[in-house]
Amino acid sequence: MDGYQKSEIEQSLTTELFSPLPKSRQLFTYLMNAIALGLTVVALIPLLSILWEIIARGISGLKLEMFVNPVIDFGFGNAILGTATIVTIAAILSVPVGILTGIFLAEFGRTHPVANFVRFITNILTGVPSIIVGVFAYGVIVLVTKKFSAIAGGFALATIMLPVIVLTTEEALKLVPIDQRLASAALGGTRFQTTFRIVVTTAIPGITTGILLAVARAAGETAPLIFTALFSLNWSTGLLSPTASLPVLIFNLYNDPDPEKHQLVWTTSIVLLGLVLCVSIISRLVTRKMKIK
Repeated sequence: MDGYQKSEIEQSLTTELFSPLPKSRQLFTYLMNAIALGLTVVALIPLLSILWEIIARGISGLKLEMFVNPVIDFGFGNAILGTATIVTIAAILSVPVGILTGIFLAEFGRTHPVANFVRFITNILTGVPSIIVGVFAYGVIVLVTKKFSAIAGGFALATIMLPVIVLTTEEALKLVPIDQRLASAALGGTRFQTTFRIVVTTAIPGITTGILLAVARAAGETAPLIFTALFSLNWSTGLLSPTASLPVLIFNLYNDPDPEKHQLVWTTSIVLLGLVLCVSIISRLVTRKMKIK
């Protein structure tokens, strides 16, 4: 094939690539885009209506003193502190176990039967209803200690957070290029050194994102805390005593006929929504940082 024929073929391909689509294809593309946009708007309507309802009803009752007053004084300070305490306990219990399990699944036992079994159980746990987790924590902690407590609530939330952390850690480690592992091995690094000094360090943004998403989910759970931490109208006296939380506060007072308590429910909803939103934004920022790197 001479140079003239090659030039003709290249020119033909270029013309075909850059020629406009037929009218029928353009019409189909515009129609699909319009349908997708319309369905997106329909999906956003319930979400935006919920946000509008919460903000419209709750913003009028929001006062600074509510952040330091307990529920008995028409505040939610003890509920914020209780939520933070329970989620912190849950993170202490679930984060180390979840990260180490994810490392095992991704690096040391990818095709091992034990790893396949652990991965299967983890996938099942992600779909277990939270109320079942609450009943489980009630039987394991509350019946043994004979007390509703923040520790029991933290254990229940840790059970919910654990599979999320395990799966996101595994996926984050799998995204690390194999070239980095080979380079570390070529420089004399052992498998342990390669995993914890190279692979885990590279995957830290993804692992952090998974942890923050698990925290955001746990912070809004209600059913497990009803069976474990219960509720308190005043400040908690310790980790082994009933502890208030924002979701349970909303659940307990929503049907109360007292207008002031009903207003407190809507105001608490704004605070809980804001906390979850902040955690979600932080996870997005971490993910963006990972993509930039």
